[in-house]
Amino acid sequence: MHSPIRAALIGYGYAGKTFHAPLIRSVPGLELATVVSRDAAKVHADLPQMAVVADVNAVIADPSISLVVIASPNDTHAPLARTALEAGKHVVVDKPFALDLAQARELAAVAEWQGRLLSVFQNRRWDSDFLGVQQAMASGVLGEVKHFESHIDRFRPQVRVRWREQPGAGSGLWYDLGPHLIDQALLLFGLPDRVLASLAIQRDGGEVTDWAHVVLMYGTRRVIVHASMLVAGGSARFTLHGTQASLVKTHADWQEAQLLAGVHPGSAGWGEDPDPLLIYDGEGKVTTLPAPLGDQRQYYIALRDAVLGTGANPVTAAQAITVMAVLEAAMESSASGQAVALSLSEQERRAWFA
Repeated sequence: MHSPIRAALIGYGYAGKTFHAPLIRSVPGLELATVVSRDAAKVHADLPQMAVVADVNAVIADPSISLVVIASPNDTHAPLARTALEAGKHVVVDKPFALDLAQARELAAVAEWQGRLLSVFQNRRWDSDFLGVQQAMASGVLGEVKHFESHIDRFRPQVRVRWREQPGAGSGLWYDLGPHLIDQALLLFGLPDRVLASLAIQRDGGEVTDWAHVVLMYGTRRVIVHASMLVAGGSARFTLHGTQASLVKTHADWQEAQLLAGVHPGSAGWGEDPDPLLIYDGEGKVTTLPAPLGDQRQYYIALRDAVLGTGANPVTAAQAITVMAVLEAAMESSASGQAVALSLSEQERRAWFA
């Protein structure tokens, strides 16, 4: 038996409140010991007994804290992660991992030098929709997938006053949702040959990217990742076309909605998805496949085991570096109008598959 791994959560905004706090608290062997926030009343409204501090240095200096989870604004991710790593803490960083490849590489080097675990919170690897697509592809029912389309679309026509929608480093929809879309695509297909992208600001009063359409090129295969803030309905979460059949998954995983509704991770109904996957065989026959259970707790379960030395890091810094390379390539492509290759060394390319 091990003593619980005591974790500090930096930031209690949307990500910290909705995802990290409830998921950490649901995993045996992890203890959410402290939250860093300037709004203690907000934290205590949800977690009355939680220790809350306003100064990051208080948890960095606390020897009882072995894991620091960073869910603060994107431009603080790299400096906070470096400070925590240099203090001997294991670190989880919410996406995006960093603001650019140079920061990402620096963090990976610091973690290796310090001998500490550095992981990126890619919780959507454990979404029901993505797990269902993975299973269908692995079964061979689609044949060779030639066209893959992944959408995270929302309908938020009004620009809101929050850092994600204001000009600044790491703001905008591509940095917000792009890491999820890219990570899932790379898990399925590996690294693309080139990236062709179009990023835009479509909403009245918008100041940062709120529409992204990015094509990852793999020989004859095309992988499209798309995000928009002006989709009221009608688009599918996933669309796949293969040499034997097509697949459509209409609706997204429900775990985020469950967390917002106060459903405790792991309770009855957790991760259930009533929306099936539809398989079209080309001869007019449509087969439904039940969506598997989603369970984002699996990220923190795997992370716990990795900290204890009994399992692998669920999302490595090396993988996060490749995601950052695609993020940057897309921005370069959108600016130039040309397809762009990834700025990765051969060692970095191999690391994705390690």
